[in-house]
Amino acid sequence: MDVLVLNADLGPLHRVSFRHAVRMLVRRVAEVHEAHPGRLVGSYPAPRVVRLVTYVVTRWRHSRGPGWSRPGVLVRDRRCCAYCGRAASTVDHVLPRSRGGANSWSNTVAACGPCNHRKGDRTPAEARMPLRLIPTAPTWAALGI
Repeated sequence: MDVLVLNADLGPLHRVSFRHAVRMLVRRVAEVHEAHPGRLVGSYPAPRVVRLVTYVVTRWRHSRGPGWSRPGVLVRDRRCCAYCGRAASTVDHVLPRSRGGANSWSNTVAACGPCNHRKGDRTPAEARMPLRLIPTAPTWAALGI
């Protein structure tokens, strides 16, 4: 059960585990903003949303988007294969790395194992496997971070 953490100005920051949220309450770093009705953890209401007591500067969230990562690609593509639409578990490079393709948001898509294996070391056009989506760099909000 995750707990949403809000900044002091009520802007969303991120999610933490329930246990981490309780620790934040005990250390008085945060206050309960929204709680589960009728549930207590010690003397605290069971938090659903906590708000930080002091404001945390988040310039990094507005400067540029998140850095590339394999889990980020899967989240961006909603774990849906870019070739067939089934559940994706791997990341495929549109232009294969062996041909100079980079680990970048615009060159990677989520793919299921069979499609990734079928495409192999070819471009989608060479493999006759058109992309169902165009890979783009996500924003922080799109990744839900």
